[in-house]
Amino acid sequence: MTTSYSLFPLGINDAWLLPVLCLGAFFVIAMWGKYLPGKGSLVSAAAIGLGFVIFWFVLKEYIRSGPGIYGFTWFSTDGFRLNIAMNVDALTLMMLGLVTSVATLIQIYSIGYMRGDPRFPWYFAAHSLFAAAMLGLVLAENFLILYVSWELVGLCSYLLIGYYYERRSAAEAAKKAFITTRIGDVGLLIGVLVLWKATGTFSIPDIMHKAAAGEIARSTMTWSAILVFLGAMGKSAQFPFHVWLPDAMEGPTPVSALIHAATMVTAGVYLVARAFPLFEAAPGALELVMAVGIFTAILAATMGLVMTDIKKVLAYSTISQLGFMMMSLGAFGYTAGIFHLIAHGFFKALLFLGAGSVIHSTENQEMDKLGGLWRKMPITAITFGIATLAMAGIPPLSGFFS
Repeated sequence: MTTSYSLFPLGINDAWLLPVLCLGAFFVIAMWGKYLPGKGSLVSAAAIGLGFVIFWFVLKEYIRSGPGIYGFTWFSTDGFRLNIAMNVDALTLMMLGLVTSVATLIQIYSIGYMRGDPRFPWYFAAHSLFAAAMLGLVLAENFLILYVSWELVGLCSYLLIGYYYERRSAAEAAKKAFITTRIGDVGLLIGVLVLWKATGTFSIPDIMHKAAAGEIARSTMTWSAILVFLGAMGKSAQFPFHVWLPDAMEGPTPVSALIHAATMVTAGVYLVARAFPLFEAAPGALELVMAVGIFTAILAATMGLVMTDIKKVLAYSTISQLGFMMMSLGAFGYTAGIFHLIAHGFFKALLFLGAGSVIHSTENQEMDKLGGLWRKMPITAITFGIATLAMAGIPPLSGFFS
């Protein structure tokens, strides 16, 4: 491991700047947001936008030097060492690119969408913390840091889903999301502790290496994989934890775009992908992942057919698409599952932002009361249509290839 960081030129070991910039923006806006230009929105957008620029430097260095683990030992005792470290590999970089690019665009969109809102600075503070938590989760080298970031993602979703807390439905939706995902999180925590007990380490690469080498008892691997998957089911809204996601549409539409495309719901799929060697080695684990994914995909698709609320239709489509990703991972289709995760992130963000444009302009989100908008909103109609075709898998758009 290395403890030295070079800022000029930026390299792979400077990836820690991505979550730190967003975390810094959160503190600045939370304390002085109403006094800042743009009431903190410019600080928030600049932080995540700069993170997207840094991502390209990190990617360039990764192509040249390959994957690595960068960080330092926080403390060590007899037989135990805890590292504050980043695991930068291909999966990490794909997720960093998705989160920083989509979050940057949503930030820019939000500046206009949320203009005039009385809690404008707080929205961007929470938005920055949300991005920081997801970036920290993606970069985490060990399960402890991952779990802290995991819980921060859940907290931010609670704050943003319940953003309009004066509405009873929004407050209840936020509590529903928080409690439902916490049930899965208990499983993840127990699974992590079981793995630590079996291996003596929280390091994800070390645990995955031991699992692949057969150094962990088969029954321990199976139970720990099931428990870890329980956490993934909660975050990625897999049956029976799917109930929170449609109600999460009570939050501002840009929040829905962020949750569905780049942060909250993608975290569960990412976790299964990150722990894939464990699931491969654990008897029956991938079969469970595939079965849950198939059932969730079919169930959510049929439920979405009877919805008239445009955001809830998109919510059920997200649950169904997440089921496809889980199904792919469960069928040993690691590359296909991650490819679809990335492709879905972009077209689903576009769909939600298009829906937000319609809702903002018409102050209505019931599709049976809308019609003929393509004449008055041609740009929204074209972009929404492109995203719809991508989700339908029409060539040559990304959904066709994924």
